[in-house]
Amino acid sequence: MNDELLETYNYYLPEKLIAINPIMPRSSAKLLVYNRHTDTIIHSNFGEFFNLIPQNCLIVLNDTRVIKARIFGTKISGGRIELLYHSELSDNVFKVQIKGKVRVGDEILFSNNIKAIVQECLENGIRIVKFYQGNRILDKNSVLQILSKFGCMPLPPYIKRDSSVYDDEMYQSVFSKNIGAIAAPTASLHFDNEDLKKIKSLNHCFVTLHVGAGTFFNIQTDNIKDHKMHSEIFFINEDSRHKIDNSDDILCIGTTACRCIEYYARYKQTNGNCDIFINPFNKPIKTKYLLTNFHLPKSSLIMLVSAFIGTQKTLEIYQNAINNNYRFYSYGDGMLIL
Repeated sequence: MNDELLETYNYYLPEKLIAINPIMPRSSAKLLVYNRHTDTIIHSNFGEFFNLIPQNCLIVLNDTRVIKARIFGTKISGGRIELLYHSELSDNVFKVQIKGKVRVGDEILFSNNIKAIVQECLENGIRIVKFYQGNRILDKNSVLQILSKFGCMPLPPYIKRDSSVYDDEMYQSVFSKNIGAIAAPTASLHFDNEDLKKIKSLNHCFVTLHVGAGTFFNIQTDNIKDHKMHSEIFFINEDSRHKIDNSDDILCIGTTACRCIEYYARYKQTNGNCDIFINPFNKPIKTKYLLTNFHLPKSSLIMLVSAFIGTQKTLEIYQNAINNNYRFYSYGDGMLIL
């Protein structure tokens, strides 16, 4: 098995196992527990999570909050446009992703006399825009307020349905706080408010990594070592930094918390842009345990899992999950690596 080749990380998933809707209650989701030391698998559920994790480990969670980043408008010609907000590049200049043909100078019209004017066209539908209300240019806070009022939850492309009010709650962790993500840290979606009380009674801390659309971009290189990882804004406060520095038994809730911890472990930066690519050739050096969902074939996230347990074992476990009808991807079931 050649871990350098992108095709190595491919697998077949029956479409029926893609989770289109969240499961309720959250604790009823399945949980596959893999113990590396005994090379054993236990099939459990999230109701047993706190009985399965190592005692006294530091639980690290990502408290980013998802923006209602998808908004629909029209061109002056009448063509329908879907715009996905990504981030602010500089004062009043924003990076977005647009479905629909637009050129530099085109105006996209929204409700309440709001419009976006295209400044630059980049690859993968990425566009640079400025937002206006009438003739007044809008700053970041104004744009985020507009998205909160008129936008939709940015469900992943493999969830082939429109988002609903139900997703406004379910595609958001119960401990989300710092707004800025355009995709949820999905391992966190398994916890409810009662779980949050339990977490707060244990050794824990929060980090912030604003998940970007790059998490869904396909890897374009045949050799994964040639892949250039997307970057995402992160922040670690002083209390969390101190706990991380003084812990050897860290359980990361999700790949985003893991990437944040691993970036900090290498560069000792507590804020900035995290572009670390964890894979079998760049293994974790600080994270000991991981809770994660089941990820897309040939994605950077399945490579991150492979960095913990090896590529062949990852594919074996994924096949085991498929055979046992686990639900995959953002609204799916989970996997705990011990």
